[in-house]
Amino acid sequence: MMSHSTIRATLLPEIASLIAKDLNCTQEEALDKFYNSAVGELFCDDNTGLYGQSALYIASLFMENENLKKQRR
Repeated sequence: MMSHSTIRATLLPEIASLIAKDLNCTQEEALDKFYNSAVGELFCDDNTGLYGQSALYIASLFMENENLKKQRR
């Protein structure tokens, strides 16, 4: 059985790629934005189980959260 950190490491490149495509930025910038977000925080927390979801689902949550933040401004 793979550890949670191994699963996260496997998902991160795909998550970064999806976010970079949506935000038209580099994968490094996408990772930085993701890790500094509420969704990124949840992804790192073993108790949420978010690491067990697909990269597309996690990236979609991130983008939804980003869109909500923009609407509130």
